[in-house]
Amino acid sequence: MQDPLPARTQPGLRRACSFEPIEPLWQRLPSRDPNGQRLADFMMFIPGLKRRSDVEIRQRLQAIHQVLEGYQEVIAFVEMNLRINTLWVSVQARPGLCLEIPLAIQAAVPEALLIGQRPDR
Repeated sequence: MQDPLPARTQPGLRRACSFEPIEPLWQRLPSRDPNGQRLADFMMFIPGLKRRSDVEIRQRLQAIHQVLEGYQEVIAFVEMNLRINTLWVSVQARPGLCLEIPLAIQAAVPEALLIGQRPDR
């Protein structure tokens, strides 16, 4: 049996069950950390991810997971939506984190684009 999922306000990564009915993202997203501080967030687009082979998808998801594990103390929420090839991450609001983490993800998965980023950068 799987361990119970941590509360949404606890930082760190948690595995979601793909068989749960999905509420809209805005209902699941935490807006504050356990101390009441507002969270910041960013979204990345990974073009063509869902059309890749299962092995390639797993490799990219593992690479993203390894990057995010390095930031688990500041991450409040992560959602990878393979249907639309997007990654949503909510983090503690600290200067530079919403650029530092996407750059680390891009180093591991070069095709990943920060939403709002021009593709030529």
